[in-house]
This record gives sequence, structure tokens and C-alpha cells, in this order.
Amino acid sequence: MTSPTVSREAYGEASARLAAETATATAPQLVTVADEILSVAGLLRSDLRLRRALTDPSRPGADRAELIKSLLSGKVSKATVDTISTLVTGRFARPGQLLDATEHLGVDALLTSAERDGKLGDVEDELFRFGQISSGDSALAAALSDASASLSERVKLVEDLLKSKTQPATFRLVEVALTGFGGRGFAASLNRLVEATAEKRDREVAYVTVAKPLTEAEEQSLAGKLSAVYGRDVSLKVDVVPSVLGGVSVRVGSDLYDGTVQRKLNAAKQAFA
Repeated sequence: MTSPTVSREAYGEASARLAAETATATAPQLVTVADEILSVAGLLRSDLRLRRALTDPSRPGADRAELIKSLLSGKVSKATVDTISTLVTGRFARPGQLLDATEHLGVDALLTSAERDGKLGDVEDELFRFGQISSGDSALAAALSDASASLSERVKLVEDLLKSKTQPATFRLVEVALTGFGGRGFAASLNRLVEATAEKRDREVAYVTVAKPLTEAEEQSLAGKLSAVYGRDVSLKVDVVPSVLGGVSVRVGSDLYDGTVQRKLNAAKQAFA
């Protein structure tokens, strides 16, 4: 998993190093590495001077690697030190890209841990369901998105809601969303993490809005049609919204297919306006 805002070459080399270093790691061991990498991301987020020093184009890559090694060695695992030192030898157009890349590496390690534990599909569904719950409760959505509240307060709120009710990776990924994954707001971060989880499973995500629940046969039929269009398996994320009245709306990436009665009524109103 990568992002259009990070140096693809640097990210690719660091991702390959992480995969090599953790090739035989167990799921719990990968969780530890992921937590370490995300802690490094937290350090970078809070220290602009460090981000600038680690992305300074006038400084040789080897020097930047030695700087991060001096900060991390003895505090985190060898896999984390080697991965981050590999990352900082690359070139980034701006300091924020290094933070983005580090976050992506931590998230990918978490997803790999869930994959090795056979729980990746559960994590994807749990992230989506929590997104539905939070967006459907205006007070909860406001509390989770409130940048003026401390991160620890919002994490405690999520912990009260999710601890022991979801996969550990799900809880940790929601924490990542609270910090603003890739510079996004909470809701957008959560959606991106759902999509990243699907990508890890080599799937597209289709957000489906309907007035009433689809039957299992209808879901299978829709998933099959979308898979044929996109050339890969599709994960349906169905949201039941009675106000759409009927029909179905489907969004896959930037593609939107809106056949709801609500849309047709709105179009008719505009035509007569």
C-alpha cells in the first residue's frame, strides 16, 4: 500500500525491507513492529525540525539514516530501525511526505498481522461498521473529530466502545484514524483504512446505499456484476438509508452510479425549477 503523496521509490524500498525483516514474524510480533513504526510517525508528527533534518536534500542519505538510527537503536526492534533508516535515505519533496510514508508502513504492518492471523476480512468489516456507527451519531462523530480534545481522551472513548469487541488490529487502526491518517479528517481516514484493508485482500470497495436491506442473493448478484466491471473481487459495504426511497446508489472510487428514487426526484424538481 502506498500513497500518491509519498516518494514511491523510497516507500517501495522501505516496504521491501520491512517485508524481508518480518518474513517469519508471527502476527503478535508484527503488531509490535507496527506499533513501533506508528510511534515513529507520532514522533515525526510532533517534531517538524526532525522531519526537516530527515528530508534535507543537501544531506547525504547515509547521514540521514545514521541520524534516525541514533534516535531509535536500543529503543525499538531491528526490523523497525532498518525499515525507517531505509526510508529516510530516499528523497522526499517535502517533510510531510516522510510522515505519510511512515504512517503507511505502520498501517501495512498492522494489516499484514491481521492477514497472518486470518482476520483481515473481519478487520475490514469492523472498520466499516464503526464508521457507520460514528457517522450515524452526530454527538459521537463530533467527539471523535474534535481536534481541540486531547488524543488520549478520544482514544479512551474508542477504547470504551471497541475494546474486546473487535479485532486488536481494528482498534489500533481506529486510533490511527484519530490522528488524521494521511492528513485527513477522522471519517475520511476511516474510509481510507477500509479501502486499504480491501486492497490488502486484492479487492475493490463498493459503497452501496439502499432504502432497505439487500437479500443475500441480491448482494451476490451485485458483487458479481461489479467484479466483472472492475476485473477483481469487490467488497460490498451496504448502508441502509430509508430516505433514498428506493433504487440503489453505488460508489467505487471516483465512480458513482446513482439510481435511487431520491436522485430521480431531485432531478425532476430541478427540471421544473
